[in-house]
Amino acid sequence: MVGDRCRPAGSRDRTTRSNAASRPSPAPDAASHPTALGTSGRVLAGWDPEDPAHWDKAIAWRTLAISTFSMVIAFCVFFLVSAIAPKLRLIGFDLTPGQLYWLTAMPGLSGGLIRLVYMFLPPILGTRKLVGISSLLYVIPMLGWFFAVQDTSTPYAVLLVLSFMCGIGGGTFSGYMPSTGYFFPKRLSGTALNLQAGIGNLGMSLIQLAGPWLMGFGLLGITFIAPQRQADDTAIFVHNAAIFFVPWALAAAALAFTLLKDVPVTANIRAQLSFFSNPNTWYMTMLYVLTFGLFSGFAAQFGLLVNNTFGASSPLAEQGFDNLPLGATYAFLGPLIGSVVRMAWGPLCDRFSGGLWTFISALGMAVTLAWASLYMHPDSPAEFTPFLWAMLAMFFFAGIGNAGTFKQMPMIMPRLQAGGAIGFTAAIACFGPFFVGVA
Repeated sequence: MVGDRCRPAGSRDRTTRSNAASRPSPAPDAASHPTALGTSGRVLAGWDPEDPAHWDKAIAWRTLAISTFSMVIAFCVFFLVSAIAPKLRLIGFDLTPGQLYWLTAMPGLSGGLIRLVYMFLPPILGTRKLVGISSLLYVIPMLGWFFAVQDTSTPYAVLLVLSFMCGIGGGTFSGYMPSTGYFFPKRLSGTALNLQAGIGNLGMSLIQLAGPWLMGFGLLGITFIAPQRQADDTAIFVHNAAIFFVPWALAAAALAFTLLKDVPVTANIRAQLSFFSNPNTWYMTMLYVLTFGLFSGFAAQFGLLVNNTFGASSPLAEQGFDNLPLGATYAFLGPLIGSVVRMAWGPLCDRFSGGLWTFISALGMAVTLAWASLYMHPDSPAEFTPFLWAMLAMFFFAGIGNAGTFKQMPMIMPRLQAGGAIGFTAAIACFGPFFVGVA
């Protein structure tokens, strides 16, 4: 005490500051995370991806892997009709080109509506139930189409209902993406979300590529089912495209229920709707409609577009031209290019600006669509080649835009709002196949 009285005030202040600096500060984790990280139960305790001490990398990537596997099956279901529709007239269904366009458009309509519901489900159901139940739902439309194509007297209304039900494959996207976002820090959000979306989108190409191949032979275990007959009496197994992925959907459900965990995110409907007040929601919605809306729309209709513009159902066929292109041969290329580009550009969007890549995408899509429009009323089959290159370039730029937009949302919005915004923008963009189909 005496020493303190004799010591100058400035010296006392310096000593106090020195002592304070030398004292150990409380650990930030203890203050900000009273609950230690717990991973043994179904619900993760103390989970915070932004804090390495409260984040488990293995759990995050395992969640991404299983939910992405389920999403691949989802997009196979979403685009199942686009793989089957070009074959329906060949096996005896009395359908007009307009009716076929409506069949391929219906999943986009229902998918957008279902996404508006699924965007609210991640905090309510949790990741485990969300992915598991959704995987089981995919089985329903696949079984429906499996039986429907075996009877050419199936009413058109039933086919429309089955097409509408396939929208569940596109609708679950708005639940999967926000749910996965809960598991990753923002620095990895672009890579993680675009890996999931890009690999998931490969389901579009998978069903359109594997579908025609699967229709060429009897599947082991169901060879007793009679094939459908084409006009030249050759056998075709259209029902194979519908039934093949059922076991994979069941496997995805089993993996989800046994290996996935939930992040304790609680939010009521009002809290989740707070993203509507954020103007960034509306900007990102317009951008994602531009990128994914057009991408998914043209991907769903590409096979029919080729057939009706350059193929067997086109005016060129009526004029007697031979060796016209088959839509089924090219239908998978657009979704494949867009999906692979989306995956590849995820890390680039993390490193650079997602906004920059979205801007480049918009310019590229505008130019390539204008280029493709020059060949919509061809006078010769030779015009198909530049049309094809223009459309494939459009899919390339759409993939870049899909990656860029999904990088921006987790970065410019709060975590809870970002989840809702991702779900909402994805829901609106999912109407792409419907609007492109009826246009």
